Amino acid sequence: MGNKVVVTGFNMITALGLDWEETWKNIQEGKSGVKRISIFDASDLQTQVAAELPAEFNDLSREKIKKRISKQMTRVTQMSYVCALDAIEKHQIDFEQINKKRVGVIMGVVNTGDSSAEQGTNPKNMIIKRMNNAMSAWIGMRYNIEGPNYTTSSACSSSAFAIALGYDAIKAGRADMMIVGGADSIINKEEIEGFNEIYALSVQNDKPEKASCPFSKNRDGFVIGEGAGIMILESEESAKKRGATIYAELSDYAFTNESYNIMAPKPDGEGMADTMELALQHAKISKDDVDYINAHGTSTMLNDMFETQAVKKVFGERAYKIPVSSTKSMTGHTIGAAGVIEGIISVLAIKDSVIPPTINYNEPDPELDLDYVPNKARKQEIKVALSNSFAFGGHNATLVFKRYS
Repeated sequence: MGNKVVVTGFNMITALGLDWEETWKNIQEGKSGVKRISIFDASDLQTQVAAELPAEFNDLSREKIKKRISKQMTRVTQMSYVCALDAIEKHQIDFEQINKKRVGVIMGVVNTGDSSAEQGTNPKNMIIKRMNNAMSAWIGMRYNIEGPNYTTSSACSSSAFAIALGYDAIKAGRADMMIVGGADSIINKEEIEGFNEIYALSVQNDKPEKASCPFSKNRDGFVIGEGAGIMILESEESAKKRGATIYAELSDYAFTNESYNIMAPKPDGEGMADTMELALQHAKISKDDVDYINAHGTSTMLNDMFETQAVKKVFGERAYKIPVSSTKSMTGHTIGAAGVIEGIISVLAIKDSVIPPTINYNEPDPELDLDYVPNKARKQEIKVALSNSFAFGGHNATLVFKRYS
């Protein structure tokens, strides 16, 4: 039970790049991945902007996935599959040298993306394309992995939950390695119309790259992003045995359920504060040791206000000294993939001693007064980072990453 859980690999595919290196470079440079929607004609919608993957993803998908198999996958499932293949290849994981019965796959999945924007669905492939377990199943089959393999769903905390469940499997001694993550895209007519009906999306269509502006006074809703992220978790013993590079330690986590409102968080950030507080208790980490918080930071009025209040509840006066940034300002809100993408960013922040910025922070909200790392990345040593995911339904998760030693 005392064996540490460490991060030995990762990859992400976002609007900012088709691998983690390109995405991370663009995040450090404060670039936006938000543009006018091109996947379908959005000209009659209130919201006409999103953070789509680069068009080159289609070529990458054809290169990585056999044609017969790709026809049985949605574009979202293809994202997860390609992302996982690259994570495994980049980090030189040889499953022939590992007990595959002690390797598992857990993916955070809201849905597989078989929407009106999806191409090629027909009666022959519809069932397989729509299976919520398709993402984890395809990854497992690619490498003949025989350990626990399933998906978990908790709205935009889904892949954060997947990471935490992978941690549990290793910590309990039931697995040596867990491939965890998620993928999502809700860039389609029906879901944009639905989110517009509840006033959740930004309608700043005239300057797409400025539309996601977390913690700013002029924020008017989140911007949809799409993408995938994969994190390789491993027991310290297994990682050392195979000579793996260890990027960080996943120290612990917390889940809470607000049981308050299907859409809105508890007033004053009470539920969010409870989650961060519990995560630090579980990880046995002092509040004084937290160097960075990757915020859920959606660019909605309620989330940004209550998350700010929650940080103040937990850290008191020290809250003003902790950098808090929202990388959704650049990637958009990737829904089911958000937890893992932001978890990877937190690991990279520790690895490279770089705090990513909150871009488009040009009009401060006087009610929100923390250090949101405005517009430019910052060089700073980070020993402990929190990654927050706070979802519709009140499903909260906080992951605690720390420098490995």
